[in-house]
Formats: sequence, structure tokens, C-alpha cells
Amino acid sequence: VIQEYQGMGPDPTHPSDMDVSKIRGTTTPAAPVHSTRIRVGRSFNGFGLSPGITKEQRLELEGLLKNALESLGGDLAGNYYPLLGMDEKVRQQLVDDHFLFVSGDRNLIAAGMERDWPEGRGIYHNKDKTFLVWVNEEDQTRIISMQQGGDVREVFSRLATGIEAVGKSVKAASGKDFLLDPKYGYIHSCPTNLGTGMRASVHIDLPGWTKEGLDKLQERCEQLNLQPRGTRGESGGQTGITYDISNKHRLGYSEVELVQCMIDGVNRLFLEDLMLQKKHNLF
Repeated sequence: VIQEYQGMGPDPTHPSDMDVSKIRGTTTPAAPVHSTRIRVGRSFNGFGLSPGITKEQRLELEGLLKNALESLGGDLAGNYYPLLGMDEKVRQQLVDDHFLFVSGDRNLIAAGMERDWPEGRGIYHNKDKTFLVWVNEEDQTRIISMQQGGDVREVFSRLATGIEAVGKSVKAASGKDFLLDPKYGYIHSCPTNLGTGMRASVHIDLPGWTKEGLDKLQERCEQLNLQPRGTRGESGGQTGITYDISNKHRLGYSEVELVQCMIDGVNRLFLEDLMLQKKHNLF
């Protein structure tokens, strides 16, 4: 399953590289990019993954992460909001911001990931709402950097800084490192996220491709090692002309390589979209 999805042979080795200076360019300024979002998952040595973590481990890990996150400074400084006992006003604001993860996913339930819900789980975000961390959802952590517009380099730089700061703080407090395997990279609960655990994406308008047909866009994205989705998430379907375009692979490629793949692919799709708009007399 891992080999087929990730496009890898039987003996992969996984590189990691978060050096933003190696990224060439960003999305074309003329491209109608609404927003950029890059997320990774990270797990820590000594704690079970979500399907098997004990209640005691989950609470211990939440405590370590709460202290680590609340020690962040600069533009990463913010607040941690535990799900258990969350104030209704805070909960509604997180819903309005589309930050809140909720229970009820049948796949997570079947895998045992929602045991003891909502205890030991929470959300952190900085004051600008451009840096988020989900604690003990599908993975021990989901670390997210995002903002309006198409400045992928800035989003990636913030993510790299945040990952390093969280890892160092947890290491200093507990001696625990990120769970990293030379073959499978950063270990996650889902095999589709092995490797970088990275999903780098933009929301972009593609009216030409919409007219050409969703099946044709999916085929083209496959050629570019990209994955198209609707803007309502993995299972939310497609509406209108705005798409979520992201890297497909996670394993066997560095973070820099995957972000570069997304940038180059999105720029190519945009240029092709202009030609398709002309073909279908959209302007």
C-alpha cells in the first residue's frame, strides 16, 4: 500500500530539508491564488500513535505540548485552547475561523483515535491566526502555517521556525525527539502521511480547467504529482471554480522538493488555464 501510494520502491530512504533558501520563486503574482496553507504531522518518541496511545500518555503529551507552545515568542506567540471545558465563546470563534476539529469521523472512530474524547486534545494558534497546532487529533500534532495570498516562501519559513521551536522545547522538557525513521521518515498514524507528513496547498481559481472538465484536471494533476480537491476538504466535493491544489507525495522527497513541486505545478496549471479560457471563449 505504501509503495503504491507514495510511488516508491521496496527500500526507500527518506531525506528531510526545511531550508527555505533553497526554494526557487513562488506562485506567479498574476495567478488568482486566494490563500496558501502548509501542514505537517509530527509524533514524539515514547508516546503511542493515536490508535494505541493510552489516556495517561495523551495527557502527558498534551502537557508537554501546552508548555512548549505557550513558550513561543515573536509572531508565533499565542494561546492554547483545550477542547475539554472549552468556553462557548471561544469554541464558536474557532468554528467561525474554521480552526476547530470535531469528533464523529467514522474512520478515526474505527481506528480507536477518538477514545476518551475530548480529553487531552486542543488547539493552539498565534495572534495573527497564521500558525496553528492541533494536539492529539489524528496525529499527536498537526503543525500548520497559512495566510492569505500566494507567498509560499513566507508560509514555509514560518512553518519551519515553528516546527524547530516546538521540537526543541519538548526535547528540553522531556528528552523526547520527533519520531523519525531513516526509511519511512516522520511516522504518522496514516501511511499516506509517512515521510514529510507535508501537505502544501493553495486555493486557486481555475475557470478554464473547470470548463475543460474535472476529470481532465485530475489527469493533469497526476502528471504533475499534484492532488486537486474542492475547497471544502478531502471529502467535501467540488463547487465553483476554486480548487485546493497540493503535492501528492509525502515519502522519498524532502520538504523543499515537495513545496517546489507544488509551486511549479500550480504555475503550470495557471498558464494552461489561461489557454483553456481562450479555448472555451471565457474572455
